[in-house]
Amino acid sequence: MSRQAWVLVVIASILALATLVGAVVLAVRVVRTRRMLTGLGTGGKVAFYGALIYTIFPVDVLPDPIYLDDMGVLAAALIYLTRLVHQRRAAGRQLPGQPDAPPDRGQVRRRVP
Repeated sequence: MSRQAWVLVVIASILALATLVGAVVLAVRVVRTRRMLTGLGTGGKVAFYGALIYTIFPVDVLPDPIYLDDMGVLAAALIYLTRLVHQRRAAGRQLPGQPDAPPDRGQVRRRVP
């Protein structure tokens, strides 16, 4: 093979590795939101499991060495789940796996003897 062919192979390998790493990072972030699924309702569960199933199954829009479609599905699920979390927090509901909210500043704390 010529030198130009080797350069193209190396660049293609680096891009494939970068997209694989990106897909893994997005999958880890989506899996970390799993602890909040009980408070996000059916839509959150469908987005979570749908994104993971699409990423794991070999049937894709693009062939598996190209993870751009998987990254897009994972990113869309992560954005949707993040919006659901923000909506629930704005509504004042406590989500499972989240620390207790600090008391309002207007409330007076009493000491426990």
